[in-house]
Amino acid sequence: MKQIHRGSHKNVWHGIGRQRIEIPRSVLKNRVQNNPWLKQLYVSSLGFYPKAEGHYTYRKKGLPENFLFYCIDGQGWYKLGDKQYKVGPFEFFILPQNVEHAYGSSEHNPWSIYWVHFGGETLPHFNSLHTVQEHFKPYYIKSSEEIFSVFSRMYKTLELGYSNDNLMFANMCLSHFISLFIYNGRHFQVKEDDKVDTIDSAILFMQEHIKKNISLNELSKQYNYSPSRFSNLFKQKTGYAPIDYFIQMKMQKASQELDFTDKPIKEVAIDLGFDDPYYFSRRFSKIIGMSPTKYRSIKKD
Repeated sequence: MKQIHRGSHKNVWHGIGRQRIEIPRSVLKNRVQNNPWLKQLYVSSLGFYPKAEGHYTYRKKGLPENFLFYCIDGQGWYKLGDKQYKVGPFEFFILPQNVEHAYGSSEHNPWSIYWVHFGGETLPHFNSLHTVQEHFKPYYIKSSEEIFSVFSRMYKTLELGYSNDNLMFANMCLSHFISLFIYNGRHFQVKEDDKVDTIDSAILFMQEHIKKNISLNELSKQYNYSPSRFSNLFKQKTGYAPIDYFIQMKMQKASQELDFTDKPIKEVAIDLGFDDPYYFSRRFSKIIGMSPTKYRSIKKD
């Protein structure tokens, strides 16, 4: 009689109802990692483990790829470096490449998880992003049919084999799938009682006051931070100092006004809070790459 495995063996969970696809290393090497488009970010394996009793994995040196885990039921835990976290329903986390880790299912209430294992040349840059690093810890998200739908598309496509078209489609889906997690709040409408990230809230505040002049002191006071602390948080998330970001938003608005209205350039400048049209023109040229006059004269499709 064939022996039926239970729990994890060689870092692979064996249990009833599991779904798992692992793209062969030969395919990754010859069809993916040699493809200029696919090698940037690609799926290497994915699956679903329901009620994964006995699920446990430990890797001293981590893996050369990332893992994204999404718990939809039950409970589990993971350890990343020297820190351990608990995971519950509708929480996800990312394990970054080349870092010691362990993870496992709760003994009394085993988790049900969707997971995607992904690699690519852009992974070091991806993992350096503040937005991504926030999700090395468990993060609660709003679940949606879109998450399961995109996962199903990737899975069913790869079940049909590793043709160029199938690999291309699955890996294009991957970027969208990841964005449904790390940018969850941007995909789904925020309710009034939902907590909004401070920096996201500040950017919405800038948009609402795009025609006014706002100082760093005013912004930081709005969110009860010192100017230096607020500026550091803002730059960490966006890559820009707050006022530089606000000026960029103003120039984007100015380019729309130049495209869609016949307002004189001086009037556009004044409307956006610039009393000196020459200063406005210099800032516009620096950010957009040409003067307002030249920008307006270029025919756009």
